[in-house]
Parts: sequence; structure tokens; C-alpha cells
Amino acid sequence: MFRSQFFRNRLTIHFLTLFLTAVFAANATRGGTVVPSEDWEDDYDPIASPDAVVGGEVKIALGPYPSSFNAITNYTYQSITVFNLLFDTLMDNDPISLEWRPKIADKIEVSDDKLEFTVYLNPNARWSDGEPITSADFKFTLDTIMDPNNIVGPWRNAYQEFEDPVIIDDHTFSIRATELHWRNLNAIAGFVLLPKHYFQGKDFNKQNFEFPVVSGRYELVEIKEGISIRFDRRDDWWLEDQKRYQGVSNFQSIEYRFYPDRELVFESFMKGEVDLFTQLTATIWSERAKGEPFEKNWIVKQAVYNKEPVPYQGFAINMRRAPYDDKRVRQALCHLLDRERINETMMHGHYFLLQSYATELYGEDNPNPNPAYDFNPEKARKLLAEAGWKVDPSDGKLKKDGKPFVINFLLRAPEWSKYLVVYQEALKDVGIDMEIKMTDWAGWTKEMDEFNFEMTLEAWGVPVFRDPEGAWHSKQANEKGGNNHSGLQSPEVDALIEKQKSVFDVSERNDILRQIDAIVYDEVPMVLAWMVDYKRLFYWNKFGMPDTVLDKYNDEEAAYHYWWIDPDQEADLENAMATGEALPPRPSKVYFEEMYHGE
Repeated sequence: MFRSQFFRNRLTIHFLTLFLTAVFAANATRGGTVVPSEDWEDDYDPIASPDAVVGGEVKIALGPYPSSFNAITNYTYQSITVFNLLFDTLMDNDPISLEWRPKIADKIEVSDDKLEFTVYLNPNARWSDGEPITSADFKFTLDTIMDPNNIVGPWRNAYQEFEDPVIIDDHTFSIRATELHWRNLNAIAGFVLLPKHYFQGKDFNKQNFEFPVVSGRYELVEIKEGISIRFDRRDDWWLEDQKRYQGVSNFQSIEYRFYPDRELVFESFMKGEVDLFTQLTATIWSERAKGEPFEKNWIVKQAVYNKEPVPYQGFAINMRRAPYDDKRVRQALCHLLDRERINETMMHGHYFLLQSYATELYGEDNPNPNPAYDFNPEKARKLLAEAGWKVDPSDGKLKKDGKPFVINFLLRAPEWSKYLVVYQEALKDVGIDMEIKMTDWAGWTKEMDEFNFEMTLEAWGVPVFRDPEGAWHSKQANEKGGNNHSGLQSPEVDALIEKQKSVFDVSERNDILRQIDAIVYDEVPMVLAWMVDYKRLFYWNKFGMPDTVLDKYNDEEAAYHYWWIDPDQEADLENAMATGEALPPRPSKVYFEEMYHGE
């Protein structure tokens, strides 16, 4: 994501599902409650297979090499993935019900007014160096996030509405929110703690690659700059014996490899240098999955359908700058992207054309009212003319006040160049030139943190329960390092964002989110592109996995969590490749709801 999907890296989440894949606020609706409920009992993960075994190594592609692995200051998919392995949160979620389960914290008491949260840490919680995890670590981490000298935009947004915590003792603290918000419980339960005794006194903005003291299941053991990063499973994780963590995190070693584009990932995958390849292009999915490894099922090609919300992607427009501050110009740019042609002629018709930033909120009961932006150069010309842009007969260029219309497009995903060529042709036909500046991932993130772009490719994943504040609130429009990249500022959107904060009923909140989506869609902060509503996987046929393949709400990260190296399957694969024999096929399509047999 995310994010042409491979490059979705800027945050699968608009705010803080950072270390979780979904969040849930139901417990907070009851007021004066304890989370988890008093009848909660430790039990086995409903997705994890009892056949899972610990061991082996998995090699996974993780996109371009980032400028930092510190997910607090570098809010990218790569860094989030790294921190997911290294640092635990106060609580985590049941993968089916999404209700909170104990982790570093045993329980959280929520006051009757839903504003105060008293957190009870497990006295047994330990950092990897044996030091206890305490209330002081919570305060230090929160202070780090709120320090204006630290570049932590999206994080500060999530926690700016909390007062300073009150430390009751080493394992108990309380914290009070200044306003009612359904996400407050999630913000506390999903809070990641950092070790005060390691980070204190250091310049946090420069803590990019060294994380020797961790709380999570894995530890970082090797970095090959620009190439790979490797983690080993810890044998002294203090939660090791808990039932809910049996059958998960099964790989003894996880190696993430970095590639600038998906073509190189595919080449590496076919050589066996990468075990699992997701985020595939339509061309790779449809045209490249051929030959003996696929025909003999040494490589599995599988489409997985679950309930993860559909991401969105497109060309973000910097609305802070002229002429992009004119909605008519932005609408014209939408009418000049021939999505149907691209989808049919270049992507095998595999995609649907995005008509919303919240696809999953619409269906038979709630049809999407957003008007589609069809490819219509004449309508684009009319809108541009209304905005004051006229064709200069001397050169055919579109000009205003004597200046030609030239778009500077910032691109960091070379596989998108062929689509931009189609777009360039349509723009040129109406008199607009588009100049493409190719950059690497580190350069792109730096430019985006400074909002230094006119148009760029972006792709975003979304959490199960959306909070639009980080993406679309006006106060985020000029927060450097924040996520409102387009700089949308709408009083109507702001008011609806404020309104939804105190709505704890998800259905009622979704009604408001649809209103927000309609306004945002009308404001055109992006030229929306296309998307698929399933996960496309290639993997070497040596893994054991649950029948569902992935879980209910996650993308391919579920594979890292629930799969394992099956020694028998691995031996069968090696033998089949040595003898030229075929392996039994696996299902080409998997539907979570058909394969999940739990409650």
C-alpha cells in the first residue's frame, strides 16, 4: 500500500492502526468498563493452525529501501513492518472479533465519561535486555511523540488530545483525554512503548537503524544497507507461553529484501531469492505466471478474498499551489485520465475504477452517489477554459497570463511510467505538458514531508474503522510529515470529522463517513485510479498455512504471522524440482468466509 500496492508504503493507515491491523471501539461504548471484559480468558488464536511448527527462514520483498526504520519518525510501510516485529503495544486485537486482548497491559479501566483511562501493566513485562517495562516507558514515549522537535506528525495528531499521564506506580498510570472521541481507547490500547533507558538523551530524529532493546517477538540481527534486513525470533519473549500466541510468528528468521521496483522483485522471486511475492501488477499476474514452476505447482498463484477494506490510489494533487487550487482544474485533470482504456488494454480489465475513498462503505443498502469521472477531453477543455486557461494558437499550448500549463509529476514507481505516458498524451492534446521527475523512495518521502510536489502517485491502505482526521482535516494540511498531502481544507469536512468523534456506534459513524467521502470526492484532492478487491499471492509451495490462507482483516502481513515452513512440503518441493514432477495444486481462489469454520 500502499501505494501502487507495492509502494503503498505511506501508511496503510491514516492514523494509528500502526501496530494493529484493525481497531475496535465497542468496549468504549459501554462506559465505566474494563477492557478486556472480566470474563476474558486466554485462548488459542482462532486463525492459527495447531499444525504450525516453529523454524525455518522466510524471505520477503518489502519495497524500496527506506531512509529510516523508525516508524515514529518515518511513517512508511517498511518502517511500520519493522516496528511491528520489534515493539509490542499495550494490547492487541482478537483477529475475528477485534476485541482488545492483554499484551503489555493486563487491563484498561475506562471511566464512566469515557475520558479517563487507567492502565495496569503486567508486572512480568520485560524488555529484551531484561529490564521491566514500566509506566515511565509510557510517559517517555508519549513525551517523545509530543516533543515539537521530533518529526512525528501523524502520531502527534493521535495523542494531542490527551493530558499528561499520572504515574500511580511502576505498573499503573492513568491518562485523561480532553475531548470525547471513539478512538481514544484505541489510541491507548494500541500505544507502542519504547524503552526509556535506551532512548533517553538521544536525538530521536536520528534513531533510524539501531534498535537493540525491544519488546516484541523478534529482534533485529542484521542490516545490509540498501539490500536486506534480518530478524530472528527471540527465545526469551516474556509472553511465549500464552495460548493466544501459540501457532503464530512461526518463522525462526524473517529476511526482508528491498527492491526499487516490482520487476526486480519478480526476477528475484523466480530465482528463489524471495519466497513470497504479493503486490503484483496485472501484467505479472496475468502474463508472467507461466512456465514449468507454475504449471507443476512449484509456485502457487492464489487470489485471496477477505474483509480487509479496499485501499485507494491515484495521483495526489497539491491543492496549496496554483493552478491546482482551482477545483475546475482538478476536475479537468480527472477527465483526462483514460482509466477504462488503461484497464482494458494494459491491465487485462482486472481492476475496478475507483469512485470513492471509502469503497467498502457502499453497497446495495448504500449505493455510491459519487459521479464517475469519465474520460472526456471536451469536458476538460470546458472546465479549463472556465478557469481562465486558453489555447495559444501559435503553439497549441494552454496558457494563462502568458504562462503555459506544465505539470511537474513526482514519481517513484517506474512501473507506472507506461500509464503516465497515456496520461501525458491526453494532457498534451488539450495543451498541457507534463514533466516527470523520477526519484527513489527516500527522495520521494522527503519531498512529501515538505509538500514539495505538484502531482504524485500515492496509494493508501485503510483500517477497518476509519478515522478521517489525519487524511482530510484542515489542521493537518500544513503539518509537515503529516498525511494530508493534498492540503485539503474544507470547513464542512472539518465539522463532520469533529461530529463523528463522539459517535461510538459504527453504523452511525459510517453514515457520517459517507458524507465526508462525498465532499472529499467532490473537492478532487486526487485523480483516483483503479484497484482490486482481493489479494494476489505468488509463493513457493513449501509453506504450511491456515485453511483461510490469510486472516479476516489483513493483507499479506497475515502470512508472515500465520504461515510456517512445512518440512515435508519443503522436501516434496525440492524433490519435485529435482525430478521434474508436479505437486498437487492448491486452490486458485480462497474466500475467507467459506474457509473459516470458527465462531
